Amino acid sequence: MNCTNCGHFNEGGKFCVKCGHKLQEEAAVSQAAATSEYQSQPQPVYAPQQPNQRVRQAKKVSKSFFSYFAEGIKNPTATAQAAGESQFVNALITVILYALSIPIMLYVGWKLLLIQFVRSMFKLPIISEELAPSDMEDFNTGADLIKATDINSIIHFNFTDFVFKQGIFIFIGLAVIIGATYVAAKFGKVDVSFKEFFSRFGTFLIIPTALLLIGLVLAFLHVEYFSYFMNFGLLSIFLVVPFTIASFKQSGTNGLDRIYSTLIVYVVITIVLTFIANGLGEEAKTIITRMGNSSELNDLF
Repeated sequence: MNCTNCGHFNEGGKFCVKCGHKLQEEAAVSQAAATSEYQSQPQPVYAPQQPNQRVRQAKKVSKSFFSYFAEGIKNPTATAQAAGESQFVNALITVILYALSIPIMLYVGWKLLLIQFVRSMFKLPIISEELAPSDMEDFNTGADLIKATDINSIIHFNFTDFVFKQGIFIFIGLAVIIGATYVAAKFGKVDVSFKEFFSRFGTFLIIPTALLLIGLVLAFLHVEYFSYFMNFGLLSIFLVVPFTIASFKQSGTNGLDRIYSTLIVYVVITIVLTFIANGLGEEAKTIITRMGNSSELNDLF
């Protein structure tokens, strides 16, 4: 220890061997000063790490939706009648799933639909009588080749352009159908808010959406029967309308009869489905045109 009075180094003891200055007091003062200097420095504050609020909210919404969706399949009528404005978000998710599953299914399974169409044409009496058995064998060979080929990359069939454009188009069509059904219910003297009506309509839409999702899985697995689930899911919308209207009680007896309300909405549905079919038909023409103009596809066959 160095003496603070004369600077002489001392190996130990209470006093400096050179000048006799007391050493322990100096050591205590130095230690106190060091401790005070350490305590005066700001210490970093570590806040406990909180989980991401968006992640927690997404988990909460997804858990609520899956429970709601499963209950809607198990007890559709009871779940729909119990659905109030609090189920609006879950009903909206169901409508979005319904709208997106159709174009995704068509994007994944359009090759199978094309094969089914040609095969059904071969079965027509006028055509089948003129075909030799070898023609059908050649077609089946070509069909297997089409299934195994990623034609989307050859004809540059863009997923985003097709799915989101048609999905938005179908969603708008569904919004028109729901709006028309709500107006028809109002003419029938049904006293209900739009959010509650939307929630009940979306709940009745759970089973058609489930049929479309099953068809989507089958399309990814290249099972040709996916088209049946797609058709059932599309046509089920004609059942959702009367179920939704009939689930509400009329507040008066002078309103429009529910049969006429349903028929009016059916006209709207027919118009909407016609527009959707025309839009999908234009996409089909584009695909066929690209296939005809693709030199890579011509080289493949």
